[in-house]
Amino acid sequence: MDLAHVLLLVVAGLAAGSMNAIAGGGSLITFPSLIATGLPSVAANVTNSISVFPGYVSSVAGSRADLSGQGGRLTRILPTCVLGSAAGCALLLLTPARAFEVIVPFLVLGAAATLAFQERLRGLVGHPRHMSSRRAAVWLQAVVFVGAIYGGYFGAALGVMYVAALALILDEPLNRINALKNVLSAAVGLVTLLIFAIFAPVNWAAVLILAPATVVGGYAGAKLARRLPSHVLRAVIVIFGTAIGLLLLYRAFV
Repeated sequence: MDLAHVLLLVVAGLAAGSMNAIAGGGSLITFPSLIATGLPSVAANVTNSISVFPGYVSSVAGSRADLSGQGGRLTRILPTCVLGSAAGCALLLLTPARAFEVIVPFLVLGAAATLAFQERLRGLVGHPRHMSSRRAAVWLQAVVFVGAIYGGYFGAALGVMYVAALALILDEPLNRINALKNVLSAAVGLVTLLIFAIFAPVNWAAVLILAPATVVGGYAGAKLARRLPSHVLRAVIVIFGTAIGLLLLYRAFV
């Protein structure tokens, strides 16, 4: 790996760590960067999954103030997140990717649209505060599980999807939902790290370059996200999500 590739990965890691903390979708910076260094797509995907994990951890540290009072909720959903992540990793390693590649862009665009029209959708499905605790608990587990499967498989825009879905279920400010998303993303990242490190063709040299950069970017991005007003944070996530979905759509059909 030459100096130009090293610099490319450092810049990509800083940008991706910040983007993941604020909105999600940072993998669409690091994944193409890894491809640009000459890695095959599968190796780039698993290397990327391991590389961005430290950035997720630093995002959790940067948003820990918004996690206050959410310990019980996390205790209930983290096992579901771990199981879903493991299932997603198995899908990546054992099945053809083409069908999922076609579906993913529509999931991402749907997530961005869900967040953009959140209040209108709440008028149709009901505001979270009017939802029974049992119904909310079931939907929360389902959202976490499906999102974790996606995260284990590819994970780009996982944050966008989690924020959009959680905002329909939880009666919480967006900053607190964003902090919850950071923990779930970190849990998905830990599972993918453990599985891919054993069973997948990881390029560890690239990991050693990308991972520290995502840590710095993730912590800085989480601090910035806490200071953004909810409507600005929502707009940023919707814009990122739409751009990511369109890019994935282009890559899937061109």
